[in-house]
Amino acid sequence: MPKYEELHFVDTNQPVWNFSLFTDDAVRNFQNGTHYSLYEVFGNKQIEVLGKKGTYFSVWAPNATAVFVVGNFNNWDNTTHSLKVRLDSSGIWEGFIPGIHEGEVYKYHIHGFEGVKLDKGDPFSHYWELRPLTASITWQTDYKWKDSDWLMQRKVKNRTDQPYSVYEVHLASWMRPDKNNENSYNSYLQLIDLLVPYVKEMGFTHVEFMPVMEHPFDGSWGYQGIGFFAPTSRFGNPQDFAALVEAFHIAEIGVIMDWVPSHFPYDAHGLFMFDGTYTYEYADMRKGYHPDWNSYIFNYKRGEVKSFLISSARFWCDKYHIDGLRVDAVSSMLKLDYSRTAGQWEPNEFGGNGNIEAIAFIKDLNETLYRDFPAIQTIAEEATDWPGITKPTFMGGLGFGMKWMMGWMHDTLDYFKVDPSARSGNQDQFTFSMMYYFDEHFMLPLSHDEVVHGKSPMIYKMPGDEWQKFANLRLLYTYMFTHPGAKLLFMGNEFAATDEWNYTTELQWDLLNHASHAGMKHCVQALNSLYKNNKALYELQYETTGFEWIETSKRQDGVIAYKRKGKHAKDDILVVFNMSTIPYYQFPIHVHGNKKWKLLFNSDAKDFWGAGDLLNTKIPIEPQPDGWVKLSVDLPSLSAIVMI
Repeated sequence: MPKYEELHFVDTNQPVWNFSLFTDDAVRNFQNGTHYSLYEVFGNKQIEVLGKKGTYFSVWAPNATAVFVVGNFNNWDNTTHSLKVRLDSSGIWEGFIPGIHEGEVYKYHIHGFEGVKLDKGDPFSHYWELRPLTASITWQTDYKWKDSDWLMQRKVKNRTDQPYSVYEVHLASWMRPDKNNENSYNSYLQLIDLLVPYVKEMGFTHVEFMPVMEHPFDGSWGYQGIGFFAPTSRFGNPQDFAALVEAFHIAEIGVIMDWVPSHFPYDAHGLFMFDGTYTYEYADMRKGYHPDWNSYIFNYKRGEVKSFLISSARFWCDKYHIDGLRVDAVSSMLKLDYSRTAGQWEPNEFGGNGNIEAIAFIKDLNETLYRDFPAIQTIAEEATDWPGITKPTFMGGLGFGMKWMMGWMHDTLDYFKVDPSARSGNQDQFTFSMMYYFDEHFMLPLSHDEVVHGKSPMIYKMPGDEWQKFANLRLLYTYMFTHPGAKLLFMGNEFAATDEWNYTTELQWDLLNHASHAGMKHCVQALNSLYKNNKALYELQYETTGFEWIETSKRQDGVIAYKRKGKHAKDDILVVFNMSTIPYYQFPIHVHGNKKWKLLFNSDAKDFWGAGDLLNTKIPIEPQPDGWVKLSVDLPSLSAIVMI
C-alpha cells in the first residue's frame, strides 16, 4: 500500500472528500520534469479511508475551472462529483469518492479554457473500455510475478555482446480465431499457448510487440495512442498482459515494446486540447502538428509533459517487466524541419534544425531508464545520420542502446532486387554498410514497414522464377544473420508470406503446407540456431575486430566472402556468398588463420527447399605463404555457405 499524505476531509457526507497523494516535493518534481513515477500518484487508486473503501482520482488540467468525475456510478451526472483543485497553482485536481471499486467506467468532465466543456478519458488510466467505447476503467496493475529467474539472467542475455534476434509481432493479426473477422482476437492468455511456443520454436531471443498501448483506431496499428499507461483491452485486462510477458520470460525470451512518445491523435477523449487548450502539445503548430500522421506533437519543453512521458516509459519496465523499448519515429522528434518545407518551421535559438528540448528529453529518458533498469535496452527508430544516437550521454550522445540500421535495410533490399546478372555493378550497395557500421550499435531491421503499402512481400521483392526467389530470400536472410548487429524480422517474413501484411486478417499459415514455405521457415530456424551457437557471430558484433572482408574482388563471378571473428581464433566463422545463378566447383578462397574448415550451414540445403547437391562434405585446403590457406569450396547458385 502506498504511503498517503495530506488527508483532509471537507465533509464526510459529501460525495467527494478532499484528499491528496501529492507532497510538495512531488508537485515540484512534476512541474520541473523530474517526477518519473507519476503512475503512483495520478489516475485512479482503490484505497480505504476512515473505514470506507473507494477510489482516489487525480488529473492534471491546468486551464480548467472545474473537473467532475462521471460514470455509471452517478448515471453520468456531470454536476455531482467535483474534484478539488490544489491551491499551489499546479493544475492538479483530486479527490476521494467512497464506494467506487475496481471495474467502474469513468471519465473526467472538464470545464476548460474559455468555457469549453469536455469529457476526457484518464491519461493515467491502466485500463480502458474496448473501442469504440472510450471510457477509462478503475483498475490496478497488481500482479504476483514468477519471472525472477529471467530478471536475474537478463542482465547477461540482454547485453549487446549476446545474440539478439527479434521477432516483430502485431498481436491482432498474427493469428485470429476467425481469420476472416478483423474483430476476432486471440486474448493475451490464448497467446501464451500460441505465440510463446512459436517464438521459442523459431529460436528468436526476443519478441517485439507493435504498440499495445491503448489506441482507438485499429488502422493506426497502435501508433496513434491515447493510453500511455494501459495495455489495450482488445486482448484482455492488465493482469492478462502481465501473464503473457511472464510466459515469454519463463521461456527465456525477452519482450520489447514499441513506445510512441513522438505524437498522439486528436480523438476527443484523448490528450488533444485536454483542458480546452494546448496542454500536452505545443501551441505553435509549426512544432506541434505532424503533417505526415495528422497528429500532434508533445511539448517536450513543458516539465509536466516530460514527467508524463518518462513516467510512461518507466511504467512498462517497472509494472510489466518489459525488457526493452523501441522508440518510434525518433527522427521526427529530433528535427524541427521533419517533413516540413521552408516557411513551415522555425529554427531553434542557435539557428539550427534540432529540437533542443526534445534532445534534452531523450537524453533524460535514456539516463533514467538505464539508471533504474540497467538490464534493459532502448532502441531508436532513427532514419537519418544524426550523430551519436547510441553513444552515452556523457560522451555527447543520446544514450540509446541500439539503433535501427535503416541504411543497411534500404541498400540490401535494393541490391537483392537486382537481377543476379547485373549485381556486379551494384556490389557497393552490399558492402557499403561496413563503411559506417561501427558508428552506432545497430539492429538490422526487416520490419512491418517493408511489406505494406504496395512495397510487396519479401518473397516478391526477389528476382527470378519461383525457385530463384526462394533461393535469393534464403541468401538475403543468411546475409542478415551473419552480418554484425542485432536482427529483427517481421512476422510472416520467416515463411515467405506471399501477401503484403494486412492488419485486418491473419498471416497466411496455410502456406506452410507447401515445401517451399516450410523450407523457408526451417531456414530461419537454422539461422537463429547458427547465430546463437557461434560466438563469432555475436560476442564482438560491435567491435571492429569482429569483422574482416575476405573476398570482394570477384564482382563478375558474384562471389563475396567475409570472416566473423570471435575473441578466440578457433571460433572464427567464414561466410561465402554466391550472388549469381551459376554454380561454382572448387572455387578458391584465400583466408588467414585456421588450417581446417568445416561446413556449418548451407542455404541451399534440401531441408530449406534448396537443390542440396553441393555439400562440401570435405573442403580441400592448401597451405600458402605467410600463414594463408586456400580453400576450394563448391558454391551452389544463389546461396551462402558458412564454415568454421
